[in-house]
Amino acid sequence: MRGRASGPSPLPEAAGRAWRTLGAAFVLLVFVPPLLLLVAGSLTEPGLPPPPTPRLVPDPVSTTGYQQAVELGGLLRASLNSVLVAVVAVPLSVLVASLAGFALARLAPRTTAVVVAASLVALMVPATALLVPRFAIFRLLGLTDTLVPLIAPALLGTSPLYVLVYYLAFRALPADLYDACLVADLSPTRTWWRVALPLVRPVTAGLTALTFVLTWSNFLDPLVYVYDRDLFTLPLALRSLSVLDPTNFPVFLAGAVLATAPALVVFVLAQRRFLHHDDPTGRH
Repeated sequence: MRGRASGPSPLPEAAGRAWRTLGAAFVLLVFVPPLLLLVAGSLTEPGLPPPPTPRLVPDPVSTTGYQQAVELGGLLRASLNSVLVAVVAVPLSVLVASLAGFALARLAPRTTAVVVAASLVALMVPATALLVPRFAIFRLLGLTDTLVPLIAPALLGTSPLYVLVYYLAFRALPADLYDACLVADLSPTRTWWRVALPLVRPVTAGLTALTFVLTWSNFLDPLVYVYDRDLFTLPLALRSLSVLDPTNFPVFLAGAVLATAPALVVFVLAQRRFLHHDDPTGRH
């Protein structure tokens, strides 16, 4: 009896697509209605009393709230400051975290276990517990009231979590791949940059989007380190805008839309590789 060549079953792939579709539908159901209400509120005419019930289509539709948000809140300068911090901090954080994760994946098992345990302990330390010593260091260096304290954590990969995620990704790559790099006389740096890093693009896309969102929405660090209004980032500018006239909600909601849009754009650009997993060996 002639045997038939058996290929991969389509059932797991179909089940994966179904779960991804279900997850996407859940995300849309949870996040899209608040975003629609946010946009609708920002298009309401400023100065009018709030409607008794939320409206998806305000009457009349007005963009005055956006004009007042930019003029009164200084959102243009704050946006430029936030862009400057993100453009420097996000790529630097991803590069440092990926390099540290690659080094961790290539260490001896005992050393790796010690470093991973130390990283997990560091993750348990609340970020607020580090505010006082960090502030003391930056003040001693004369770097307070500048954007440097907002960028400096990127030199350490921002968070041990990013290093651990890259460590797991690089560890999942076939050992024969690293052996082939040794045979080809590739240095560890070239192996990381030319071979390993391109194979974990989904991880890089996901962490880039996550780092951008956390950097873009960072409120606590600018509040602690920045005092000059010309150096305010968007979260600080939105706070200032909210206290100007708390009852004039369309202006504040317009500022919130302007602050939320870049994060949504970055997530949409990264979602394909963030949501769809690629096999480290190149198979899909």
